[in-house]
Amino acid sequence: MSVVTRFAPSPTGRLHVGNIRTALHNFLFARKNGGKFLLRIDDTDRERSREEFVEAIRDDLTWLGLLWDSEVRQSQRFDNYERQFDRLKSAGRVYACYETPEELELRRKVLLGRGLPPVYERKAADAPVPEGRQAHWRFKLDHDAPIEWNDLIRGPQRFDPKLLSDPVVRREDGSWLYLLPSVIDDVDLGITHIVRGEDHVTNSAAQIQMFEALGAKPPHFAHEALLVAAEGKLSKRLGSYGAEHLREEGVEPLAMLDVLGRIGTSQPVEPLKLEELVDGFDFAHFGRAPAHFDPHDVELINARLLHRLEHSAVADRLPAAAREEDWILLRPNLERLSDFSDWFDVLHGDVEVPELAHDERLMMKDAASIAEGLDWAAEPWKALTGELKTVSGRKGRELFHPLRLALTGRDSGPEMAGLVARMGKDRAIQRLKAAAKR
Repeated sequence: MSVVTRFAPSPTGRLHVGNIRTALHNFLFARKNGGKFLLRIDDTDRERSREEFVEAIRDDLTWLGLLWDSEVRQSQRFDNYERQFDRLKSAGRVYACYETPEELELRRKVLLGRGLPPVYERKAADAPVPEGRQAHWRFKLDHDAPIEWNDLIRGPQRFDPKLLSDPVVRREDGSWLYLLPSVIDDVDLGITHIVRGEDHVTNSAAQIQMFEALGAKPPHFAHEALLVAAEGKLSKRLGSYGAEHLREEGVEPLAMLDVLGRIGTSQPVEPLKLEELVDGFDFAHFGRAPAHFDPHDVELINARLLHRLEHSAVADRLPAAAREEDWILLRPNLERLSDFSDWFDVLHGDVEVPELAHDERLMMKDAASIAEGLDWAAEPWKALTGELKTVSGRKGRELFHPLRLALTGRDSGPEMAGLVARMGKDRAIQRLKAAAKR
């Protein structure tokens, strides 16, 4: 069993949320069923498919953890495309056309104006060839063979080929559109399953006849529901939301995979390991309603992932001096891993001395005096606040907020008991004294 994910290298950006979802589901299906996950680079457009764009695709997939078993470059397979194209031409399944885009658009408007489907109208075999025009080539659909398949998500599908236009497979300059080369590759590589968006359903119908024309059994298809933004449609903002944005924002790649692996299904979106996503993957869970994507869900899952990560999973991305106890103490308060460094400085570095009211500064002086007499190995925060409450007569926010500011420089954060114990007696006293003098 083999599945394939395809990318066309482009200067428009890195992998975005839509093609990450498709690649992820191909990957999960392959891993769940013991198959191979193949990466196909559709780089037939030499101008747009520079090597730096190809490398960006590999880089993003690697960062996401979607590692492929093998890679195919379409630019290295032109000889095979030519052979199969000649074979189809000899069989009468591809034919030359000479209309200009303007002529095709005009005819389309005429048909629509008459209330007819805008289906390409084949010319007679003996129609004259317009002088000075290069041919583009179409695949000739068999109008007498209804197209049917059982989609793994959409269920039974049926298309009347008479209502479909013969698809263009080759341009006037000899370059390929992706439909036919993809089929030739799938046959040659033994692809058994293709997972793609539902906007490709009509393309799949045409490609099924291409498989059959090449004497091959079509693969199984799974067409996913559209991915839409929470407000109703996939906006331009979400169109650019993807691997590059996540990396810039310091979001864990697994957070994106957890969300995209489950939205649009009957399963809950929750923080999972990649192996857990693989084990739970099943097309039976997928619905046909649009899958609503909200970047806020990724942020929530990212925080929940961090809160359960073991120190060993992040140690190489933390400050060199950070220890496991630092990670365990701080991780419940992290939204992104980059937040750790700021809180690590609170524990072991310097903080900005806060500006306190006069009576608060006097309280910090008392707090420093109390701290000097405490056994720091025995719940220092509880002992400090207990004695200070008695001395100052304060309680609640009036007691705890100035202390938090003095000791951490922050209005909020992790539980103070753990922070105070971990920062150490000398550092705590130093900060209390500094706040008292400000």
